[in-house]
Amino acid sequence: MTDGNLALKKAGLKVTLPRVKILELMQGPENQHISAEDLYKTLLDIGEEIGLATVYRVLNQFDDAGIVTRHHFESGKAVFELATQHHHDHLVCLSCGKVIEFSDDVIESRQDEIAMKHNIKLTNHSLYLYGVCTNDECDHGDT
Repeated sequence: MTDGNLALKKAGLKVTLPRVKILELMQGPENQHISAEDLYKTLLDIGEEIGLATVYRVLNQFDDAGIVTRHHFESGKAVFELATQHHHDHLVCLSCGKVIEFSDDVIESRQDEIAMKHNIKLTNHSLYLYGVCTNDECDHGDT
């Protein structure tokens, strides 16, 4: 049994072809922070006949089961990444949509200090920083 099949079984989900194919695609580094529509297009490109409604349904099931994490960046559409054991934050370019994951111990420590100062015990948090790429490859538009 593959790692993907084990992950599905562990999450209480039946091992089906659409679930396995979507999970396999999500494991590629180029498919982190991918929308349901882009995942659907990728499936079509590799010859998989999985409908868009099925992609949405599977991603929702994966989100409910903790296999993927759903993010709502400024673009307005949800993007998904595999749920990871390590916490990270995100930098998002408002022009080209590029998403960069980063971790910073100083930021994490400061967030804990601020929460404690206000008598809050953090159970979860996410940090999204928005800006514009400063390299020539970015499509900056009119910014």
